[in-house]
Amino acid sequence: MRDRVVQASLKLVLEPIFEADFEPCSYGFRPNRRAHDAIAEIRTFASPPHRYEWVVEGDIAACFDEISHSALMARVRQRVSDKRVLMLVKAFLKAGILNKEGLFRESRMGTPQGGILSPLLSNIALSVLDEHFSRRHRDQRRMTRQQRRGEPSFRLIRYADDWVALVRGGRADAEAIRDEAAEVLSAMGLRLSEEKTTLVHIDEGFDFLGWRIQRHRKQGTAKHYVYTYPSKKAVKSVTGKVRAASRLDKNQPLEVLLRYLNSVLRGWCVYFQPGVSSATFHFLRAFTWRRVMGWLHRKHPRANWKQVRRRYCQGQWWPSDGDTALFDPGRMRTTRYRYRGTAIPTPWASTI
Repeated sequence: MRDRVVQASLKLVLEPIFEADFEPCSYGFRPNRRAHDAIAEIRTFASPPHRYEWVVEGDIAACFDEISHSALMARVRQRVSDKRVLMLVKAFLKAGILNKEGLFRESRMGTPQGGILSPLLSNIALSVLDEHFSRRHRDQRRMTRQQRRGEPSFRLIRYADDWVALVRGGRADAEAIRDEAAEVLSAMGLRLSEEKTTLVHIDEGFDFLGWRIQRHRKQGTAKHYVYTYPSKKAVKSVTGKVRAASRLDKNQPLEVLLRYLNSVLRGWCVYFQPGVSSATFHFLRAFTWRRVMGWLHRKHPRANWKQVRRRYCQGQWWPSDGDTALFDPGRMRTTRYRYRGTAIPTPWASTI
């Protein structure tokens, strides 16, 4: 507990220092930033007038386990000169790990997952990728219009160790960006997963942070738009939780089941609310209703549907127990999350 208090205090000191240097394309583990900002940036720049149509979806193999301590500490020393602070940071990196069996394992590389300081340290390490592409983007903007003609453009969007590079050019340009990213990450002891790092066109679509992002024709028109909606993997995850919960001991009161399901469904729906999620919400509504009503039927095998409805649905069809009613995903109204870009506020007051 004492170590965690020291880590939290150290994070309060170091975070404002490094936040001043972090690029706006990074969204994970940063104050006032969220996954929706990353998705909104992808949707904005894949749409007209920007039209970044090729996508490199990068996957860093064992990112948090393979970060080079020497390379990471070199980046920390660029902004921090106090040897006592550097000693603490290094001590937390070298503290070691206890596995589930209670056995101690030395940590010679990587940032310990679960540590309070680890998210900040991982952002410091991965910011090498942000800085490289931001520097190239600035250099490209300094070119004249004639020099930029025919040159590919690109944008990097990163959320922790998940990142996407949008490319305005051809497939060969996207492949070059992928190879360039792999070379930059190698300086931190990191490598791209060849199997999971994909290169696709925006019309094919890709999954990122639980969302499916794809451009296709709007029904009834000839116009094409970029749509964001829950991915199949995300839907399978939430339905799996509902299915597992509906296997709860039938001797438990219905309220116990409803409270758990409500927390799962409400959180999932709020995350996917700013997107094209209405059809998915209605599917989830029907799926959850069937699972809960099936659980009630097993709880009262001798009761008919009319008796079950009278007891648990007040004569209607939506289950409740006392003041606790099943959360209805179908009532969630979708919204639109606007791209904020560099307008995202910082929690620290400006010194200017």
